[in-house]
Amino acid sequence: MADLYGHLPRGPAGVMRAAKWSLLGLRAAWLHESSFRLEVCMFVVLGPLGWHLGATGVERVLLIGSCLLVMAMELMNSSMEAVIERYGAEHHELAGRAKDMGSAAVFVLMVNVVLVWALLLLPRWL
Repeated sequence: MADLYGHLPRGPAGVMRAAKWSLLGLRAAWLHESSFRLEVCMFVVLGPLGWHLGATGVERVLLIGSCLLVMAMELMNSSMEAVIERYGAEHHELAGRAKDMGSAAVFVLMVNVVLVWALLLLPRWL
């Protein structure tokens, strides 16, 4: 039974429902978003590389986590774009601005990946 706010009870069953919905979201992103597929492919390369090149646990978290953040923001950007498209394909200044800002957020996190990797790894090789 839901509470007054419509929230279903948590517990193991609630966790399983949330995990199922998350997996459905990842599947939808993989099927419908070429940018997400590209970022996953990059992570398949950079994730193990970051694990190998990170000298400490903190370095590994920074190298791998920076890549995960890009994928998470891509999911947010794609979900926002889907909602905007739901209301029609006609051009609206605010819809265009929202889409551009979502893309900019992904770009900023990509710059973050480059900075993290460069600042952690370049000093070892110079």
